[in-house]
Amino acid sequence: MDCCIYENGKIFTSDRENLYADAMLVTDGMIRKVGRAAEIENMAPKGCRRVDLGGYRVIPGFVDAHMHPLMLADYSRQISALPPKVNSIEELIQAVKEQRQKQGPDQWCLGWGYDEGKFAEHRSIDRWDLDQGCSDAPVSIIRTCGHIRCVNSKALELAGIDRNTPDPEGGEIERDANGEPTGVLKENARNLITPLMPVPDSRQTVENLTQLGKLLTSQGIVAVTDMGNLDEGDNYPLYEAAAKQGFLQQVGVYYMWDFFMDQEDFSIPKERFDKNQQIFVSGLKLIGDGSVSGKTAWMAEPYLDTDSCGISVCSDRQMETAIDFCKTYHCQLAIHAMGTKAIDRAVSRAAAEEKWNSGPEPYVRVEHITLPSQESIDLAVQKGIGFVTQPIFMYAEIESYMKNLGKARMKQCYPVRHMLDCGVNLCFSTDAPATSWAVPSDPFSNIKAAVTRRAYDGTDCGGSQVVDVETAVILYTKAAAKMVGFEKIGQIKEGYKADFLVLDKDMMEIPAGEIDRVHVAETYIGGRCVYRRKP
Repeated sequence: MDCCIYENGKIFTSDRENLYADAMLVTDGMIRKVGRAAEIENMAPKGCRRVDLGGYRVIPGFVDAHMHPLMLADYSRQISALPPKVNSIEELIQAVKEQRQKQGPDQWCLGWGYDEGKFAEHRSIDRWDLDQGCSDAPVSIIRTCGHIRCVNSKALELAGIDRNTPDPEGGEIERDANGEPTGVLKENARNLITPLMPVPDSRQTVENLTQLGKLLTSQGIVAVTDMGNLDEGDNYPLYEAAAKQGFLQQVGVYYMWDFFMDQEDFSIPKERFDKNQQIFVSGLKLIGDGSVSGKTAWMAEPYLDTDSCGISVCSDRQMETAIDFCKTYHCQLAIHAMGTKAIDRAVSRAAAEEKWNSGPEPYVRVEHITLPSQESIDLAVQKGIGFVTQPIFMYAEIESYMKNLGKARMKQCYPVRHMLDCGVNLCFSTDAPATSWAVPSDPFSNIKAAVTRRAYDGTDCGGSQVVDVETAVILYTKAAAKMVGFEKIGQIKEGYKADFLVLDKDMMEIPAGEIDRVHVAETYIGGRCVYRRKP
């Protein structure tokens, strides 16, 4: 039996019944006791190893309940259209030119992360911009939100998209004053390009994912979700392969229903739903609307200076067949919904059902929750529907929120404090890489956003909705684990896995505005130190 006493620490447990401690006893990777040093001494067997925590702050490992690890890993090989690498359209054009020079003819130039609010020109890119970078090969740059794709003229030609091409259901082919496509493809229209794009090599994808796992470990992230594949492929085996190569995080996998609902023989092996595994299936994912920064979230009121309320992306058939599948397999349904109308639709339809899964996690979870109505909040509380939100969005994308919503309406977004006061089952996550931040999976910038309600540039984002640091950590650990159905993680508690972090600064005591300067000094998974920051 491996036994270790961790002592002389400032332990925050995320367990409301025993929130603070200074020592813990770990045997065979599991926490046996958390409390005061004297209690631990009395319980510990003779010969236990000892680790002096040096008076440092200790918290549970972070659980990112909504992110896209495969996408984030894949983007490491693509053009980054974000600061500090790219600060203008001109710099992006140059980056495309350089990428084209590295590649042979006819190969796609791929990039991600553009945000018109971050460009010096303060406008979106279009096909003619990308043509300046490359005109003889297809180019595709995904917007930071992941809901909009901008392509060059060559890519439009390959896809057969011209002025006569109709908008697909739940999507928009943006056009100029003369009716010509601009190259900007919104929501389901972005999928018109997908079948033509290169399929990533699975060996390279697994290697990228394994390398990403090391970054996540250094950030103290011990569990993640894969919130939906981007094509008809199956992400589950890729995580299994990465785990064999050293990927340490637990993973809850969601299948994007768009790609599978028309496959009559589609099924998920029942053994994949076993949550005792490192990799397991959580359920299905639907896209109900778009993004606020891209003006495609389905709002109750028009965006500033427009008559547009966004786009409803999900068809009734998608919704109903997804619910039927989840009820059959007793698995969870996650629905992306940012705008008020999309949230109302998702919550009201989910509330018509009774809980169909047996675990503690909600049968339906709604993602992002930008501007929920009080009716949706109340109904979610009544039916136990989960809400998953991302403080990093306004923090990183403030330019777009101000431009698209205005100051007063912006401050009403993501009413975290109000939802908690109403009793909503809520947790935090990042949605990495779908936000305008150079290191989108960083938990500390996300927490800083929640406890200050100020953007990266200092803009007031609505101070009435701040939460304290304790609550923010709980929403990022205990609440996040329960949202997905991860078992025995998210708390430093008897009977739980010894997944915890030692921080180099005490985030509970430093000024809230300095939380983004905190780093993980050590990460433990199953009682084993898997990361130690170099001095």
